[in-house]
Amino acid sequence: MISKAHIKQLRALQQKKFREEQNRFVIEGFKLLTEAIQYDQELIETVYTTKPQDLNKYPSLNVQEISTKELSQISSLRSPQPFFTVCKKPESQLINCKLEIVLDTIQDPGNLGTILRLAAWFGIEQVVLSENCVDLFNPKVIQASMGAIFTVNTVEVQIEKYLSKSEKPVFGAVMNGVNVYEQKLPESGILLMGNEGNGIHAALEKYISTPLSIPKFGAGESLNVAMATGILLSEFKRG
Repeated sequence: MISKAHIKQLRALQQKKFREEQNRFVIEGFKLLTEAIQYDQELIETVYTTKPQDLNKYPSLNVQEISTKELSQISSLRSPQPFFTVCKKPESQLINCKLEIVLDTIQDPGNLGTILRLAAWFGIEQVVLSENCVDLFNPKVIQASMGAIFTVNTVEVQIEKYLSKSEKPVFGAVMNGVNVYEQKLPESGILLMGNEGNGIHAALEKYISTPLSIPKFGAGESLNVAMATGILLSEFKRG
């Protein structure tokens, strides 16, 4: 059994303010827990679960059994998963890699999580976030990433400064750019994706080496930023 005060503390981790104050975040579900174990088990503080027997093969984990009612009180999910894990935030730093994604003011947690998942699928080692992107440790980002939060190096930076210092070509996703299907794309570069409603900030446009567009063959006003990222990454990897 966990106290009401402890339940309140765990629920508070659903909010960015308290995640930053405590330098902790939450993952829910067995798959994300196993991803965290493979990434760095030292980051795992406590696993709250209604099925402690399922973790017998991980004797070094700090496991606390809770009731179904308590699980529903701390979970952010409509259908709570049996495993609710509190983790310490990992330290991250920029790495050298060939192709990377830079995100400018992505606001929707589902979009960010999906982009991380796409990055993992296409072998993109690094995703760089602008300072005003949605919080990486938002529970909805983590769920949508399907574990990619642990496999893709993700760093928050001052984006204009970062682009100004980079020597890589920058490919910016815009509405009126070069047809991506007619463009020869290199193995190394930066794919710059903009905000869901406003696209890439005007201040960043000067850093774009090649503006890219996905041509429209039918109806529709625009593509979701995560969908567009997937299409563009596929073209980069197609060679």
